Amino acid sequence: MTAPVPRPLAAVLDGGTPPGVVPWPHDRSAQEALDAARAAGWSGAVLDLEGVTDKAEFMDRCARALRLPDWFGRNWDALADCLTDLSWCPADRGRVLVVCGWQGYAAAAPDDWSVAEEVIADAVAFWRDTDTGLAVVMARGRKPGAPAE
Repeated sequence: MTAPVPRPLAAVLDGGTPPGVVPWPHDRSAQEALDAARAAGWSGAVLDLEGVTDKAEFMDRCARALRLPDWFGRNWDALADCLTDLSWCPADRGRVLVVCGWQGYAAAAPDDWSVAEEVIADAVAFWRDTDTGLAVVMARGRKPGAPAE
């Protein structure tokens, strides 16, 4: 039996709460959040930052995980542009980005992580009042597909 979707994400997926940045329990895998989003008709991706310690690797992970367009310049402005022009990433109901393994990057490069958080928050705000909002799930626990302990 699958555990119910935690309330913060469930409320976003069912339209009861506007999309935003939501927490994900440490004892649930990031893949479960992605699966819940897809089951609700949202498109989604997992951004696994495990082992990332600098901006260059962060940008590379974003480019791969999000399948960013070729014009992505691997800098903060280009990331902001990609996240506010999602014409390259169509969605029916909305988009969910599940971020996991972020704690190491936040500790290794706190100034860069602060900018990343700002870019993400700005993108969420940009899409908030649209029919295809952007929700960001900050997973604190297991990587995608990791088994329960």
